[in-house]
Amino acid sequence: MPVVASQGGNAGIQTITIVVRGIALGEIALPDARRVLTKEIAIGVIKGLTFGAGVGAIAWAWKGNWALGLVAGLAMLLDIIVGGLMGAIIPLTLRALRLDPAIASGVFLTTFTDVLGFFFLLRLGTLLLSQLT
Repeated sequence: MPVVASQGGNAGIQTITIVVRGIALGEIALPDARRVLTKEIAIGVIKGLTFGAGVGAIAWAWKGNWALGLVAGLAMLLDIIVGGLMGAIIPLTLRALRLDPAIASGVFLTTFTDVLGFFFLLRLGTLLLSQLT
């Protein structure tokens, strides 16, 4: 559980750093939101597939249970996508509200990725419970 949640948070913090830097340097403005979100979703899918496949393979090899690997891998994929998406949405939203995105973005991101990471892992585990036992 902590691995899934922390990787989503790590992906999101990386995105926040890039977006906040872009805002501060004038490279990203609110009209660029759609472009930024599309790019971060694509990057999240690539990172999520890569890390999700790795974690899923390790979980499968460790416990010899394909369903555990699937649950861990999918949960990581989904949480990394959420991390990237929220890592772009949060600072852009704070900027639109005329608040400093560098101050509070990380707090909101951690809440999203932790809650959703645990939800994805536990929900997928519940759906495949018969295969996990």
